[in-house]
Amino acid sequence: MTTLASPQAETPAAGRAVPAPRRRRRRAHRTTAAGPVTYVLLGLTTLVSVFPLYWTMVAGSHTNAEIAETPPPFLPDADLFTNIGRAMEQAPIGLAIVNSVIVAGCITVGTVLCCTLAGFAFAKLRFRGNGVLLGLVVGTMMVPTQLAIIPLFILIAELEWVNQLQAVVLPTLVSAFGVFFMRQYLSTALPDELLEAGRVDGASTMRIFWSIVVPVARPAMAVLAMLTFLTAWNDFFWPIIALTTSNPTVQVALAGLGGGYIPERAVIMAGTLVGTLPVLVVFVVLGKQIVGGIMQGAVKG
Repeated sequence: MTTLASPQAETPAAGRAVPAPRRRRRRAHRTTAAGPVTYVLLGLTTLVSVFPLYWTMVAGSHTNAEIAETPPPFLPDADLFTNIGRAMEQAPIGLAIVNSVIVAGCITVGTVLCCTLAGFAFAKLRFRGNGVLLGLVVGTMMVPTQLAIIPLFILIAELEWVNQLQAVVLPTLVSAFGVFFMRQYLSTALPDELLEAGRVDGASTMRIFWSIVVPVARPAMAVLAMLTFLTAWNDFFWPIIALTTSNPTVQVALAGLGGGYIPERAVIMAGTLVGTLPVLVVFVVLGKQIVGGIMQGAVKG
């Protein structure tokens, strides 16, 4: 005769099985919680990252003699604004900041837009020669920039663009890295079903791009915009050739600071601090949006 276990007999077994998930939750909590070593490493990383900017402010607020002392000063002084004023007198830093904002902003907008369009075409559109053209684009990344400087300068001289901002903006309006970066992102992040649904609804390719591709590509576009703006702001090699000190970008203006038999390092550091502040403002204002876009793009489903 078969006997059935009573519900009372099953209750202890079920009760004994309860602590296992709790143990797993505790174990998972222990693996994700930050320990003292993590905080120490993060603190050291923060100090190493912030120290160059802090030292720039300290050096910019002293004189050359004070900077050359042993040990050097490690606290800011009251001469910071005096050295900034001297830097403003030696170079048109205000005009340079405005020019750099225009140049970096135009390059960033053009690069993000053009590279997203090209990346979408290479990733999702089928046309003859797709792989060959992509290989040529990627291959241009291996060509040194210095090889194109002389033909490029001859071209802008023929167009009478020397010492004009468009001479700096147009040659860098599209980057091979940006095209490849957006192509790789859209290949995995953009489902083909979304494109097919848009075509079934009668949307054109450009309508699909603006309504479907751009929202999906927004995290990658934010990252590309940040990298492009920083690269354009710090570019020195081509602007020093195409522009003069009468209409400079920030890097060209900083190159003219502290000249003389003995370089005035305090003035150079003060001007460098002023030229760095706009980039810091961009990161403070857009940092949360950029990180939030990246995290949003990482969520699936």
